[in-house]
Amino acid sequence: AEAFTAFLELREALTRGTVRAAEPDASQPTGWRVNAWVKRGILLGFRIGHLEETGTDLSFVDKHTYPAQRFTASEKVRVVPGGSAVRSGAYLAPGVVCMPPMYVNVGAYVDEGTMVDSHALVGSCAQIGRNVHLSAAAQIGGVLEPVNASPVILEDNVLVGGNCGVYEGTLVRRRAVLGAGVILTRATPVYDIVRGEILRAAEDAPRAPRRRRPRADHHGVRAQASGCHRRGGCGMAAAYLLVAESARSLKPHSDHRPPRQRRELVGLA
Repeated sequence: AEAFTAFLELREALTRGTVRAAEPDASQPTGWRVNAWVKRGILLGFRIGHLEETGTDLSFVDKHTYPAQRFTASEKVRVVPGGSAVRSGAYLAPGVVCMPPMYVNVGAYVDEGTMVDSHALVGSCAQIGRNVHLSAAAQIGGVLEPVNASPVILEDNVLVGGNCGVYEGTLVRRRAVLGAGVILTRATPVYDIVRGEILRAAEDAPRAPRRRRPRADHHGVRAQASGCHRRGGCGMAAAYLLVAESARSLKPHSDHRPPRQRRELVGLA
């Protein structure tokens, strides 16, 4: 009974957003601190929960410790009808818009003004910043175990294109743009097409899926990578257009110079 009471207190704090699985911390190398004790509490909820039937017209069976949330207009969270669900223990800030169908799992934190589009997933303990756009079918992976592992983190004003996948505790810095179809994991290289170097997810950096040529180029072997087309100086809308345009008109690999049209496009920001 004591463990169940402690769990309910944690779940309520997670739902209100006063406790987070990870939070900003300037003293940490990444700028984020993982709260392993929160993950342990979430796992405890699964262990002590029992299966329970819910629903009226449709039938669902899940652990009774994690029922689906019900929102009121006073919370200022839009959940459009059509098959969406937000698990208890997840926080959605005022101004969040949920387009059906979508799912937000336990421990997730979704900040103000974020759009979670159709068929998008926000996995367990994922941290989503302000004014993030998760386009249709974007998958933000969950990380519960190991408990000290960092969850997926998207900082403020990130734009995630359709059918993107961000997994394994990847950290995407503020104002980055992921073009449609980009897959990022902790092991995925991000290739700077302009500078010709491999890097990780930098701020203000739009990127699109590409094939990177390794040293075995003369054998025709290529490795999957994400291509970073430009850093800094571009607003989100212009950067998104930049990624879409670059995917259609990139010059051959031997020529890294950005075409004039792309430079003009960035000037629209």
